[in-house]
Amino acid sequence: MKKTLALVSLLVLALACAAPPTNRDLATETNRNANLAAPAALTMTEADAIAKEKAIWETIKVKDYEAFGSMLANDQMEVVDVGVHDKAASIAGVRDFEPSEVVFSDWKYVQIDKDAFVVTYNANMKGKYKGKEFEPQSVRASSAWVARDGKWMAIFHQECPVKPAMTPAATPATSAKPMASPSTAPMAAATAGADPVANEKAVWDLIKSKNYDGFASMLAADFVEVEPDGVYDKAGSIKGVQMFDASKAVLSDFKSANIDADAAVVTYVSTIPGMAPKGERHSTIWVNRDGKWQAVLHHGGTPVAAPAPASASPAPAAAAPKASASPATKY
Repeated sequence: MKKTLALVSLLVLALACAAPPTNRDLATETNRNANLAAPAALTMTEADAIAKEKAIWETIKVKDYEAFGSMLANDQMEVVDVGVHDKAASIAGVRDFEPSEVVFSDWKYVQIDKDAFVVTYNANMKGKYKGKEFEPQSVRASSAWVARDGKWMAIFHQECPVKPAMTPAATPATSAKPMASPSTAPMAAATAGADPVANEKAVWDLIKSKNYDGFASMLAADFVEVEPDGVYDKAGSIKGVQMFDASKAVLSDFKSANIDADAAVVTYVSTIPGMAPKGERHSTIWVNRDGKWQAVLHHGGTPVAAPAPASASPAPAAAAPKASASPATKY
């Protein structure tokens, strides 16, 4: 009898151990497995973003080109005066650039989405380019970073020279603004999609037609515009496009790349009669927020320059060291 009771007790214990788990047990196990399988989300603060940007400049300063390359995404895009560089060209370019001093200021940070951010800033530089001292330079820069495979990578960079702000007195306010009468332009809501090239063309069409309400609808609330004469928020950009005649602008040389599933960058050349003779390089970052694509960054004003000739010519460098020794690329 005792043996029978002991046997029954063992069977009950075994069945209890083998009993199906409760809903709470299943939820706990599922959450534990999910936490083990999913990589930890990368977070970013403004201070961290600025530190990363400074760190990539430091690799150039100490000539650690391997570390520099490791911080660039494979599809990295750098917009410089002579063209648009890929990762390999960016790495090759910084080998000619030897900064002895870089002073940063006027930082701005914008979270593009959960996996990407952009920083804009001013950089005052001294140093050598291709072994020759260049005159101290001041540039406005913007860089976009993206989280991939558990690491933040630089995917976009552009600079333009710092120029003094345009004086409002140069053009009477009454002569420039009345022609921008919004009432004569179509007020239909403007929409953007996943194609950054199409979005950019649509923006310029809105500006050309003086549909400034439509233009405003294409910009995110935290939109930032970087130009040689300053850095502008959304309101400043809307006001700025009413200050010049874009009706004869010609856009060309479009290139685009995805930053992540919800963000993309497009770069191109804009040529307007009476302005930069060879045109300017412009870039815009577009982001999908809550199902609506909007521009979050625009960087313009990088003058187009002819690529350096393939054959080495010592005469120009000797004759005009200040012009030829200016660094065409930083990163």
